[in-house]
Amino acid sequence: MAKEQQPQAAQQGAAGLSPLFPTYARYPISLVKGEGSWLWDDQGNKYLDFMCGLAVTNLGHAPKQVKEKLKAQLDELWHVSNLFHIPGQEKAAALLTQHTCADAVFFCNSGAEANEAAIKLARRYHQKVLGNGRFEIITFTQSFHGRTLATLTATGQDKVKEGFLPLPAGFKTVPLHDVKALESAITSSTAAIMIEMVQAEGGVYPVDPAFVKAIQELCQKHGLLLIVDEVQTGMGRTGKLFAHEHYGLQPDIFTSAKGLGSGFPVGAMLGKGYLREAFAAGSHGSTFGGTPMSMAVVQATLETMVEENVPQRAAESGQYLVARLHEELGGHSFVKDIRGKGLLIGIECADAVGEIVLEGQRRGLLFVTAGPNVIRLLPNLLVSKEEIDQAVSLLAELIQEHTAVKSL
Repeated sequence: MAKEQQPQAAQQGAAGLSPLFPTYARYPISLVKGEGSWLWDDQGNKYLDFMCGLAVTNLGHAPKQVKEKLKAQLDELWHVSNLFHIPGQEKAAALLTQHTCADAVFFCNSGAEANEAAIKLARRYHQKVLGNGRFEIITFTQSFHGRTLATLTATGQDKVKEGFLPLPAGFKTVPLHDVKALESAITSSTAAIMIEMVQAEGGVYPVDPAFVKAIQELCQKHGLLLIVDEVQTGMGRTGKLFAHEHYGLQPDIFTSAKGLGSGFPVGAMLGKGYLREAFAAGSHGSTFGGTPMSMAVVQATLETMVEENVPQRAAESGQYLVARLHEELGGHSFVKDIRGKGLLIGIECADAVGEIVLEGQRRGLLFVTAGPNVIRLLPNLLVSKEEIDQAVSLLAELIQEHTAVKSL
C-alpha cells in the first residue's frame, strides 16, 4: 500500500510518533555511555547499574579485554557464511566445552534462538535418531524461555502468549516443585523436560535440589532429555559458570546468551556428544550465528571469566550483597523474602515495587522487577563492595520512604 493510501495513524511519524513499534514500555532515560558499574544518560546524569541490561553486561560496561579483541576483529573480518569454516567458532566452542560438561556447541544470536535450537534438537534426536516420534516438551509455571512462537509457548506465563493464538502444539506446563504433576504429564510423546535453575523473570526462585533430583530420576526412567535454560543464569551470574553446576547436573542440553557476549548479541546451544547425529548438515542453521565478530567477543569474555575467576568472585559478592540486604532490610515488614544465587537476587515485597524502581532511577540507581512485587538486583560480577554498600544504602532509603508514604 502506498504511503498516501495508508490509514491516517500510520502517517503520523512526522507529527510526533516514533517510527518504532511501541513494543517496550520504556523508562524516560536515554543512556549513552557506560564504564564498569556506571552509566551516563544524554543529560550527563550518572547511574549505578544494578540491572546490567538484564544480566547481559556481566563483566561491566565496555570491559577492556573484550573491547580490545572486538576492535582487533573489526580490522580483520566481519561476516562470512557458515558454508565456510570459521576458526573463531572452533576456538569459542573449545573454550565452552573445556569448561563445561558439553561436547558440542551451536552458535546463534539470542537466548530465544538458543532455546529454539534446544527444542528442535530434542525433537529431532527422538524422531530421527531414536525413531520413536516423541515431540512434547514439559516446562514449568512462571518460567520464561523467549519470545518466538515456540519459546513463548514453552514459557509458563500467560501474559506473553496473549494475542498470538494459535500456539504451536507439543508443550505442557506444570507447577514448579510438584513431582506428582510432573510425573502425570509424562506420556509416550514426551521428549524432554526444560527448566531454569533459577526462575529469574518469574520471581527469582531457585529450584529446590530435591526437585532437581526427581527430574533426573524421571528423565532416566522415561528416556527423556533434560534441557536447562541458562540464558540468564549462565556465564557466572549465580556464582558458577553455569547454574546447573550448583546441583551436580550434567544436562543433555543447555543454553546460553546474555552474558555470553558481554553486550554483543550472541547465543549458544550446548549439548552432549551423542546428540551430534541429530543435528546433521542441513538440519538447522543461522545466517548470523557464530560470525567472526561475535566469536571474538565470546572468546574474550570466556577467557576473562576463567583467568579472573569471575564466577567465584560473583559468589563472594553475592554473599556480601545478601548479608548487607539482611542487615538493612531483614526486619522491615515490607520485605517478605530475600533470595537468589550469586548476583541474581530477588527481594519479595508486600506490595508493588514499580514506584520504588522509578524513584531509584531519579536518585541514580538502576534496578528492575521480577513480577510486580519483586525487586531484582543484577549488578555486574566484578562489582565492588563499595558499590554494593552504596546500592543497598539507597535501596533501604527508598523502601523506608515508600512505606512511610503508604502509611499516611
